[in-house]
Amino acid sequence: MSLDKYNKLLIIGPSWVGDMVMAQSLFITLKSRDANCQIDVLAPKWSFSLLERMPQITSAFSMPLIHGQFGLSERFVLGKKLRSCRYDQVIVLPNSWKSALIPFFAHIPLRTGYLGEMRWGLLNDTRKLDKEILTMTVQRFVSLGLPVYSKQPPDYSVPKLKINSDKQKGVAEKFQLNLSSGKVLALCPGAEYGAAKRWPAQHYAAVARQKVAQGWSVWIFGSEKDRSVAEQINLLTAKTCEDFSGKTSLAEAIDLMSLADIVVSNDSGLMHVAAALNKKLIAIYGSSDSSFTPPLNRNSTIIELNLDCSPCFKRECPLEHTKCLTDIRPQQILAIIDSYSI
Repeated sequence: MSLDKYNKLLIIGPSWVGDMVMAQSLFITLKSRDANCQIDVLAPKWSFSLLERMPQITSAFSMPLIHGQFGLSERFVLGKKLRSCRYDQVIVLPNSWKSALIPFFAHIPLRTGYLGEMRWGLLNDTRKLDKEILTMTVQRFVSLGLPVYSKQPPDYSVPKLKINSDKQKGVAEKFQLNLSSGKVLALCPGAEYGAAKRWPAQHYAAVARQKVAQGWSVWIFGSEKDRSVAEQINLLTAKTCEDFSGKTSLAEAIDLMSLADIVVSNDSGLMHVAAALNKKLIAIYGSSDSSFTPPLNRNSTIIELNLDCSPCFKRECPLEHTKCLTDIRPQQILAIIDSYSI
């Protein structure tokens, strides 16, 4: 049957910030095919602050289970509850077997996703993932929103988060920020995956010191897990940075980052947020592959050394030197910042 007949859609969303940002390209594709379609998302509650900034989404439902938790009975109860929504189609973005259970229990007639962990039966519109053709995460997401006979790799629109000016002003007032004091550089030194994706704190600090000396404000973003590296950077800059790590919700971080002029970030979820805010962005890659999950905006500059040992996709450097990151010098980043016209 044609996908054009299905206009009430449920998306089983991913469990990572960056992936959820990239999923917006799928939502845009679905709306471009049918402007009147309803798109609901089942996803972790933390992602709601992203979803509410995506105008394509009608409703979001909270996934009660944490990433990796099986919870068969909970999945059955939620699936049974969703039957009353009478969805025409579900698109399952995670590749795990358990992620396809809720749509199956919900009796959604068209259940689309990649074969993943042998999900025959749970899905009835099962796609084979050709990683040689669909080389990017965003392509893989968008492809699931198109008929199986569509050209591959598909074209995609870049994510674009919608910012509410009142919320933007409110969060600035909450943190008592003086937005008339000059340009703002945002630093995102964390990366939940591991140290092999983190540019050294002393390098970030060198960039921050130079920009502070030039009259810029420097803001550091990150989760509670990033507080130690953020504190290290701030100490190395004589505490001249504004450290927001662990002090903001994701929603507040998004609204604050929307006020920045330039963002310097590791390959992380916040990097994808900055890209979706259309920020002038410098994205630093070490152990990961920029061709697989690049920042999706035209204002981005990717910095990577392409050493013989990278990308290794390891959490910790197997050679114990992390030269793919340490050999990227602060002067390189500063030169790019200076080249941006702002």
